[in-house]
Amino acid sequence: MSTAEPQRIKVLWFLPTHGDSRYLGTSEGGRAVDLPYLSQVARAADQLGYYGVLLPTGRSCEDSWVTASALVPLTERLRFLVAVRPGLQSPTLAARMTATLDRFSGGRLLINVVTGGDPVENGGDGIFQSHAERYEITEEFLHIYKAVLAGETVEHEGKHFRISDGRLLFPPHQTPHPPLYFGGSSDAGIDVASRTIDKYLTWGEPPEAVERKVDTVREAAAKAGREVTFGIRLHVIVRDTTQKAWAAADDLISRLDDATIASAQQIFARMDSVGQSRMSALHKGDRSRLEVSPNLWAGVGLVRGGAGTALVGDPDTVAERMDAYRRLGIDTFIMSGYPHLEEAYTFGELVLPRLPLDHAIPGRDQSVNTGPFGETIAGSERPAARSASAS
Repeated sequence: MSTAEPQRIKVLWFLPTHGDSRYLGTSEGGRAVDLPYLSQVARAADQLGYYGVLLPTGRSCEDSWVTASALVPLTERLRFLVAVRPGLQSPTLAARMTATLDRFSGGRLLINVVTGGDPVENGGDGIFQSHAERYEITEEFLHIYKAVLAGETVEHEGKHFRISDGRLLFPPHQTPHPPLYFGGSSDAGIDVASRTIDKYLTWGEPPEAVERKVDTVREAAAKAGREVTFGIRLHVIVRDTTQKAWAAADDLISRLDDATIASAQQIFARMDSVGQSRMSALHKGDRSRLEVSPNLWAGVGLVRGGAGTALVGDPDTVAERMDAYRRLGIDTFIMSGYPHLEEAYTFGELVLPRLPLDHAIPGRDQSVNTGPFGETIAGSERPAARSASAS
């Protein structure tokens, strides 16, 4: 049984550097993802009071470090969860990049440690090690990376790295280093997480599966003499009524054909990611079995790799489902929705004020024009307040 129930939570949004659309599996409703668009999403998240944004990594995405560097000057409080890739980077180079962006952002950098679970994509990046070897590399990388960021001079000769006089001249803003996030569902991934990272991330499985994973990781960390905190990655479809939310979910996959689903599932099957296999197993590519837990919908995972489930419902229901995860030990939620700009506002306005956040959201009473109150009626008066059920 999970313990250590957090009282407050952090909520992050997602920057869709791999593409954005109104519909999955088709170019219809697609949206150009360029710097002006990503700036809109980041600024919206900043103004709405999200704790930060996750930037994905991989060859299907714009580079997360370059993107974050471009967006830091355009935002004020927003934190950026950016990936280090142990198989692709020298740990000392990654430490310098981390320290620079952390300083230049005033301490708004979060680090996502990504080992990588697609052998085909890894091969394109020159990585041909086995699943077990990649996690060996990750742990050795983190040993050096954390030491250098903490101000140590590193002399290291290990199985995968040889470092001589590894050190930083310019330290990070956060000490000893920015928080380290990590998600790895395999036994090897959990072993690395228990010994090295600060926050363990899980994808949005049903609560009972998340509870088992939290308990497993917490127990492994305790054996290593450490404590870790927990986060979850979820999509969300929230509307003023649950009926409208389910209609929006159906609409999101309304252009998706069986051939596209089958092709996506074949790609997922080639991966050696345990987390991806668990996501795919929730629905097995079958449209008829998408509600895998109350208000937890696996339709996104029919064609999207990684996080494949969404919370679907009215604002109170979504908040209640998130609170169920909080009671299991989850203190950080990384959310997203299609398209990401509009849904950042929808979730931010309908759900964020209902959550026990440990970061402030802007008070509406601080607005200069005392809004938002809607458009004036006939250019003469403000509209009256009405409940969603009024007609």
